[in-house]
Amino acid sequence: MPPDTRTTALLLLTILLLLLSSHTPSTADLPQFREAPAFRNGQHCPISTWPSNPHDPSTIHVAMTLDYSTPYLRGSIAAVFSVLQHSTCPENTFFHFLTTTRHRHFQGLNSTITSTFPYLRYHLYHFSPALVNHLISSSIRTALDQPLNYARIYLADLLPSTVNRIIYLDSDLIIIDDISKLWKINLSAHILGAPEYCHANFTNYFTPKFWSNRYVSSTFNNRATCYFNTGVMVMDLTKWRTNGCTRKLEHWMRIQKKYRIYELGSLPPFLLVFAGNVEGVEHRWNQHGLGGDNLEGLCRDLHPGPVSLLHWSGKGKPWLRLDSKKPCPLDSLWAPYDLFKHRPLISDS
Repeated sequence: MPPDTRTTALLLLTILLLLLSSHTPSTADLPQFREAPAFRNGQHCPISTWPSNPHDPSTIHVAMTLDYSTPYLRGSIAAVFSVLQHSTCPENTFFHFLTTTRHRHFQGLNSTITSTFPYLRYHLYHFSPALVNHLISSSIRTALDQPLNYARIYLADLLPSTVNRIIYLDSDLIIIDDISKLWKINLSAHILGAPEYCHANFTNYFTPKFWSNRYVSSTFNNRATCYFNTGVMVMDLTKWRTNGCTRKLEHWMRIQKKYRIYELGSLPPFLLVFAGNVEGVEHRWNQHGLGGDNLEGLCRDLHPGPVSLLHWSGKGKPWLRLDSKKPCPLDSLWAPYDLFKHRPLISDS
Protein backbone atom coordinates (compact mmCIF):
# COMPACT_ATOMS: atom_id res chain seq x y z
CA MET A 1 0.00 0.00 0.00
CA PRO A 2 1.58 3.38 -0.99
CA PRO A 3 2.36 5.83 1.83
CA ASP A 4 -0.17 8.56 2.42
CA THR A 5 0.48 12.18 1.48
CA ARG A 6 1.49 13.18 5.01
CA THR A 7 4.09 10.42 5.28
CA THR A 8 5.53 11.38 1.89
CA ALA A 9 5.79 15.03 2.93
CA LEU A 10 7.62 14.12 6.15
CA LEU A 11 10.01 11.89 4.23
CA LEU A 12 10.80 14.66 1.73
CA LEU A 13 11.31 17.16 4.55
CA THR A 14 13.74 14.80 6.30
CA ILE A 15 15.74 14.35 3.08
CA LEU A 16 15.84 18.12 2.53
CA LEU A 17 17.12 18.78 6.06
CA LEU A 18 19.83 16.14 5.62
CA LEU A 19 20.94 17.73 2.36
CA LEU A 20 21.07 21.19 3.91
CA SER A 21 23.04 20.01 6.93
CA SER A 22 25.56 18.25 4.69
CA HIS A 23 26.33 21.58 2.94
CA THR A 24 26.54 23.65 6.14
CA PRO A 25 30.07 23.94 7.55
CA SER A 26 30.40 22.60 11.08
CA THR A 27 32.49 24.32 13.72
CA ALA A 28 35.07 21.56 13.16
CA ASP A 29 35.56 22.89 9.62
CA LEU A 30 36.36 26.40 10.87
CA PRO A 31 39.99 27.52 11.34
CA GLN A 32 41.65 26.29 14.52
CA PHE A 33 44.35 28.18 16.42
CA ARG A 34 46.73 27.40 19.25
CA GLU A 35 46.14 29.13 22.58
CA ALA A 36 48.30 32.21 23.03
CA PRO A 37 50.24 32.79 26.25
CA ALA A 38 48.63 34.98 28.89
CA PHE A 39 50.08 38.48 28.75
CA ARG A 40 49.81 40.48 31.97
CA ASN A 41 50.28 44.15 32.85
CA GLY A 42 53.59 45.45 34.08
CA GLN A 43 53.96 46.51 37.69
CA HIS A 44 53.33 50.20 37.05
CA CYS A 45 50.32 49.84 34.73
CA PRO A 46 47.08 51.55 35.78
CA ILE A 47 44.00 49.36 36.07
CA SER A 48 41.70 49.67 33.08
CA THR A 49 38.05 50.08 34.09
CA TRP A 50 36.35 50.51 30.70
CA PRO A 51 33.42 50.01 30.02
CA SER A 52 32.22 50.40 33.62
CA ASN A 53 34.04 53.74 33.60
CA PRO A 54 33.31 55.10 30.10
CA HIS A 55 35.88 57.87 30.44
CA ASP A 56 38.75 55.67 31.64
CA PRO A 57 41.94 57.21 30.16
CA SER A 58 44.06 54.07 30.59
CA THR A 59 42.17 51.93 28.04
CA ILE A 60 43.53 51.62 24.49
CA HIS A 61 40.81 50.88 21.94
CA VAL A 62 41.75 48.87 18.84
CA ALA A 63 39.38 48.02 15.97
CA MET A 64 39.89 45.16 13.52
CA THR A 65 37.83 43.00 11.19
CA LEU A 66 37.45 39.22 11.51
CA ASP A 67 36.38 37.08 8.56
CA TYR A 68 35.76 33.35 8.90
CA SER A 69 35.23 32.93 5.17
CA THR A 70 38.77 33.94 4.10
CA PRO A 71 42.36 33.27 5.25
CA TYR A 72 42.47 36.84 6.57
CA LEU A 73 41.27 35.53 9.95
CA ARG A 74 44.68 33.92 10.31
CA GLY A 75 46.28 37.31 9.76
CA SER A 76 43.97 39.00 12.28
CA ILE A 77 44.85 36.46 14.98
CA ALA A 78 48.57 37.02 14.34
CA ALA A 79 48.08 40.79 14.54
CA VAL A 80 46.29 40.56 17.90
CA PHE A 81 49.05 38.27 19.21
CA SER A 82 51.70 40.78 18.18
CA VAL A 83 49.90 43.69 19.87
CA LEU A 84 49.65 41.80 23.16
CA GLN A 85 53.21 40.47 23.10
CA HIS A 86 54.79 43.90 22.72
CA SER A 87 52.50 45.89 25.03
CA THR A 88 53.72 47.10 28.40
CA CYS A 89 50.11 47.04 29.62
CA PRO A 90 48.40 44.38 27.45
CA GLU A 91 45.39 44.04 29.79
CA ASN A 92 44.57 47.69 29.10
CA THR A 93 43.93 47.05 25.41
CA PHE A 94 40.29 46.54 24.43
CA PHE A 95 39.64 45.05 20.99
CA HIS A 96 36.56 45.90 18.94
CA PHE A 97 36.11 43.19 16.29
CA LEU A 98 33.78 43.61 13.32
CA THR A 99 32.42 40.66 11.36
CA THR A 100 29.71 39.93 8.79
CA THR A 101 29.22 36.49 10.37
CA ARG A 102 25.86 35.78 11.97
CA HIS A 103 24.03 33.14 14.02
CA ARG A 104 25.98 29.93 14.77
CA HIS A 105 29.13 31.10 13.02
CA PHE A 106 29.03 34.29 15.09
CA GLN A 107 29.15 32.07 18.16
CA GLY A 108 31.87 29.99 16.55
CA LEU A 109 33.94 33.11 16.00
CA ASN A 110 33.44 34.09 19.64
CA SER A 111 34.63 30.63 20.65
CA THR A 112 37.70 30.97 18.44
CA ILE A 113 38.64 34.26 20.09
CA THR A 114 38.14 33.01 23.65
CA SER A 115 39.96 29.72 23.05
CA THR A 116 42.92 31.46 21.40
CA PHE A 117 43.05 34.45 23.78
CA PRO A 118 41.30 33.38 27.03
CA TYR A 119 42.20 36.64 28.78
CA LEU A 120 41.44 39.05 25.94
CA ARG A 121 39.17 42.01 26.56
CA TYR A 122 37.01 42.42 23.46
CA HIS A 123 33.58 42.80 21.92
CA LEU A 124 32.38 41.26 18.65
CA TYR A 125 30.08 43.43 16.51
CA HIS A 126 27.97 42.36 13.57
CA PHE A 127 28.60 44.50 10.50
CA SER A 128 25.74 44.23 8.04
CA PRO A 129 26.89 44.08 4.39
CA ALA A 130 23.58 45.77 3.51
CA LEU A 131 25.03 49.03 4.85
CA VAL A 132 27.53 49.21 2.02
CA ASN A 133 26.79 46.61 -0.68
CA HIS A 134 24.90 49.12 -2.82
CA LEU A 135 27.89 51.50 -2.67
CA ILE A 136 30.70 49.09 -3.56
CA SER A 137 32.24 49.22 -7.02
CA SER A 138 34.47 46.52 -8.47
CA SER A 139 38.17 47.25 -8.05
CA ILE A 140 41.57 45.99 -9.13
CA ARG A 141 41.42 43.01 -6.69
CA THR A 142 38.40 40.99 -5.56
CA ALA A 143 39.60 41.10 -1.94
CA LEU A 144 39.19 44.89 -1.99
CA ASP A 145 35.49 44.55 -2.91
CA GLN A 146 34.44 42.67 0.24
CA PRO A 147 32.03 44.53 2.58
CA LEU A 148 34.36 44.11 5.57
CA ASN A 149 36.96 46.15 3.71
CA TYR A 150 34.58 49.09 4.12
CA ALA A 151 33.67 48.47 7.78
CA ARG A 152 36.26 51.03 8.95
CA ILE A 153 34.01 53.73 7.46
CA TYR A 154 31.28 52.83 9.98
CA LEU A 155 33.28 52.54 13.20
CA ALA A 156 31.82 55.74 14.63
CA ASP A 157 28.31 54.35 14.10
CA LEU A 158 28.94 50.80 15.32
CA LEU A 159 31.04 51.41 18.42
CA PRO A 160 29.64 52.82 21.68
CA SER A 161 29.53 56.62 21.84
CA THR A 162 31.86 56.42 24.86
CA VAL A 163 34.66 55.27 22.52
CA ASN A 164 36.13 58.63 21.53
CA ARG A 165 39.37 57.43 19.95
CA ILE A 166 40.27 54.23 18.13
CA ILE A 167 43.29 52.68 16.45
CA TYR A 168 42.21 50.87 13.30
CA LEU A 169 44.46 48.01 12.16
CA ASP A 170 44.31 45.87 9.02
CA SER A 171 44.55 42.08 9.24
CA ASP A 172 47.83 41.72 7.33
CA LEU A 173 50.24 43.32 9.77
CA ILE A 174 52.16 42.79 12.99
CA ILE A 175 53.23 45.33 15.61
CA ILE A 176 56.69 44.98 17.13
CA ASP A 177 56.51 47.96 19.48
CA ASP A 178 54.31 49.11 22.35
CA ILE A 179 50.96 50.16 20.86
CA SER A 180 50.53 52.75 23.62
CA LYS A 181 53.08 54.92 21.77
CA LEU A 182 50.79 55.04 18.74
CA TRP A 183 47.75 55.60 20.95
CA LYS A 184 49.26 58.66 22.61
CA ILE A 185 50.04 60.65 19.45
CA ASN A 186 48.61 64.16 19.43
CA LEU A 187 46.02 64.50 16.68
CA SER A 188 45.86 68.28 17.25
CA ALA A 189 42.75 69.52 15.43
CA HIS A 190 42.70 66.60 13.00
CA ILE A 191 40.18 63.77 12.83
CA LEU A 192 42.65 61.20 11.61
CA GLY A 193 46.32 60.42 12.09
CA ALA A 194 48.44 58.18 9.85
CA PRO A 195 51.90 58.04 8.26
CA GLU A 196 51.89 60.21 5.12
CA TYR A 197 53.92 59.64 1.96
CA CYS A 198 54.13 62.91 0.10
CA HIS A 199 56.65 61.60 -2.47
CA ALA A 200 54.05 59.15 -3.86
CA ASN A 201 52.46 60.03 -7.21
CA PHE A 202 49.04 61.08 -5.96
CA THR A 203 47.51 61.17 -9.45
CA ASN A 204 47.88 57.38 -9.78
CA TYR A 205 45.16 56.75 -7.21
CA PHE A 206 42.44 58.16 -9.47
CA THR A 207 41.39 57.59 -13.07
CA PRO A 208 41.95 60.05 -15.94
CA LYS A 209 38.20 60.61 -15.90
CA PHE A 210 38.53 62.01 -12.37
CA TRP A 211 41.31 64.43 -13.24
CA SER A 212 39.58 65.59 -16.42
CA ASN A 213 36.41 66.47 -14.51
CA ARG A 214 36.96 69.88 -12.94
CA TYR A 215 33.97 69.50 -10.64
CA VAL A 216 35.24 66.38 -8.82
CA SER A 217 38.98 67.04 -9.03
CA SER A 218 38.51 70.54 -7.56
CA THR A 219 37.98 68.85 -4.19
CA PHE A 220 41.79 68.87 -3.86
CA ASN A 221 42.12 72.58 -4.56
CA ASN A 222 44.04 74.42 -1.82
CA ARG A 223 44.96 71.11 -0.13
CA ALA A 224 48.55 69.89 0.28
CA THR A 225 47.58 66.33 -0.53
CA CYS A 226 49.73 63.36 0.45
CA TYR A 227 49.03 59.64 0.13
CA PHE A 228 48.36 57.71 3.34
CA ASN A 229 47.56 54.03 3.86
CA THR A 230 44.23 53.32 5.58
CA GLY A 231 45.43 50.06 7.16
CA VAL A 232 46.82 51.91 10.19
CA MET A 233 44.88 54.92 11.44
CA VAL A 234 44.32 56.73 14.72
CA MET A 235 40.82 58.17 14.59
CA ASP A 236 39.07 60.77 16.74
CA LEU A 237 35.55 59.35 16.68
CA THR A 238 34.03 62.34 18.44
CA LYS A 239 35.23 64.70 15.70
CA TRP A 240 34.33 62.08 13.09
CA ARG A 241 30.72 62.00 14.31
CA THR A 242 30.49 65.79 14.62
CA ASN A 243 31.77 66.29 11.07
CA GLY A 244 29.61 63.57 9.50
CA CYS A 245 32.61 61.81 7.96
CA THR A 246 30.75 58.58 7.21
CA ARG A 247 28.25 60.45 5.01
CA LYS A 248 31.11 62.26 3.23
CA LEU A 249 32.80 58.97 2.38
CA GLU A 250 29.50 57.51 1.16
CA HIS A 251 29.03 60.60 -1.05
CA TRP A 252 32.24 59.84 -2.95
CA MET A 253 31.32 56.17 -3.24
CA ARG A 254 28.07 57.17 -4.93
CA ILE A 255 29.98 59.37 -7.38
CA GLN A 256 32.29 56.43 -8.05
CA LYS A 257 29.29 54.24 -8.94
CA LYS A 258 28.30 56.77 -11.61
CA TYR A 259 31.61 57.94 -13.04
CA ARG A 260 34.30 55.36 -12.17
CA ILE A 261 36.83 57.78 -10.73
CA TYR A 262 39.15 55.26 -8.99
CA GLU A 263 40.16 51.57 -8.94
CA LEU A 264 41.37 50.80 -5.41
CA GLY A 265 38.45 49.87 -3.17
CA SER A 266 37.98 51.78 0.09
CA LEU A 267 41.25 53.77 -0.04
CA PRO A 268 40.35 56.55 -2.54
CA PRO A 269 37.27 57.78 -0.62
CA PHE A 270 39.52 58.33 2.40
CA LEU A 271 41.98 60.26 0.27
CA LEU A 272 39.14 62.37 -1.15
CA VAL A 273 37.84 63.28 2.30
CA PHE A 274 41.02 63.49 4.38
CA ALA A 275 44.15 63.94 2.21
CA GLY A 276 45.84 67.18 3.22
CA ASN A 277 44.05 67.13 6.58
CA VAL A 278 45.83 64.24 8.26
CA GLU A 279 48.03 64.38 11.34
CA GLY A 280 51.31 62.90 10.17
CA VAL A 281 52.57 59.91 12.15
CA GLU A 282 56.14 58.54 12.05
CA HIS A 283 56.67 56.18 9.12
CA ARG A 284 57.84 53.49 11.53
CA TRP A 285 54.16 52.88 12.34
CA ASN A 286 53.33 51.62 8.87
CA GLN A 287 56.11 49.89 6.97
CA HIS A 288 53.56 49.04 4.29
CA GLY A 289 53.75 47.46 0.85
CA LEU A 290 55.44 44.23 2.01
CA GLY A 291 52.85 42.29 0.02
CA GLY A 292 54.07 43.85 -3.21
CA ASP A 293 51.70 45.52 -5.66
CA ASN A 294 48.04 44.67 -6.27
CA LEU A 295 48.75 42.57 -9.37
CA GLU A 296 51.80 40.37 -8.81
CA GLY A 297 52.58 40.64 -5.08
CA LEU A 298 56.35 40.41 -5.53
CA CYS A 299 58.79 40.54 -2.61
CA ARG A 300 59.79 43.95 -1.29
CA ASP A 301 62.32 45.30 1.19
CA LEU A 302 61.67 47.52 4.17
CA HIS A 303 61.70 51.27 3.76
CA PRO A 304 64.76 52.96 5.32
CA GLY A 305 64.42 53.87 8.98
CA PRO A 306 63.16 52.35 12.25
CA VAL A 307 60.27 49.87 12.30
CA SER A 308 57.38 49.55 14.76
CA LEU A 309 54.81 47.95 12.46
CA LEU A 310 55.19 45.62 9.46
CA HIS A 311 52.32 45.71 6.96
CA TRP A 312 51.87 43.21 4.12
CA SER A 313 49.58 45.45 2.08
CA GLY A 314 49.38 44.39 -1.56
CA LYS A 315 48.53 41.05 -3.14
CA GLY A 316 51.15 38.87 -1.44
CA LYS A 317 50.21 37.70 2.07
CA PRO A 318 52.77 36.01 4.34
CA TRP A 319 50.54 33.08 5.32
CA LEU A 320 49.90 32.19 1.66
CA ARG A 321 53.54 32.49 0.65
CA LEU A 322 54.72 30.46 3.66
CA ASP A 323 52.18 27.70 2.99
CA SER A 324 53.21 27.55 -0.67
CA LYS A 325 56.87 27.16 0.39
CA LYS A 326 57.71 30.29 -1.60
CA PRO A 327 58.14 32.91 1.13
CA CYS A 328 59.73 36.30 0.76
CA PRO A 329 62.61 37.05 3.18
CA LEU A 330 60.49 39.36 5.39
CA ASP A 331 57.71 36.74 5.75
CA SER A 332 59.90 35.03 8.34
CA LEU A 333 59.24 38.02 10.62
CA TRP A 334 55.49 37.29 10.52
CA ALA A 335 55.79 33.52 11.05
CA PRO A 336 56.45 33.59 14.86
CA TYR A 337 53.05 35.23 15.41
CA ASP A 338 51.15 32.62 13.39
CA LEU A 339 48.95 30.58 15.76
CA PHE A 340 47.17 28.64 13.01
CA LYS A 341 46.86 24.88 13.57
CA HIS A 342 47.73 23.05 10.37
CA ARG A 343 45.74 19.90 9.73
CA PRO A 344 47.86 16.72 10.02
CA LEU A 345 48.71 15.13 6.67
CA ILE A 346 48.11 11.63 8.14
CA SER A 347 45.27 10.92 10.55
CA ASP A 348 46.19 9.54 13.97
CA SER A 349 43.06 7.37 14.01
